[in-house]
Amino acid sequence: MPFVTTLTFTSGDRHRLDDVVTEIKENAEQKGVELKGPHPKQPQELRIPQSKSLGPGGGRFESWTHTVYTRTIEIVGYEEFARTVTQRTFPDAIHVEAGVEQRTQVGSGS
Repeated sequence: MPFVTTLTFTSGDRHRLDDVVTEIKENAEQKGVELKGPHPKQPQELRIPQSKSLGPGGGRFESWTHTVYTRTIEIVGYEEFARTVTQRTFPDAIHVEAGVEQRTQVGSGS
């Protein structure tokens, strides 16, 4: 039963995000690692309200908008490669979440 490591990368800097994910994908290809993705998700537009003052009657500035980009990759097996990727240092603009799942193979009877 292989372990599947799912890595989710998010950032407001799409170019830096794509560079990081591309680098991981190229490293996986060089080492013969089975990697699925990157799977891009629809960009998320966030609107952040801005107060002119701390008081209740201070009014508001125009909301600040921020776009968040997400890419997901799956590493099937190859736990050592997955560990190496998750332990590396990423740029401050990149947020990484990792999840590990043990999947049964089709027809294994389990």
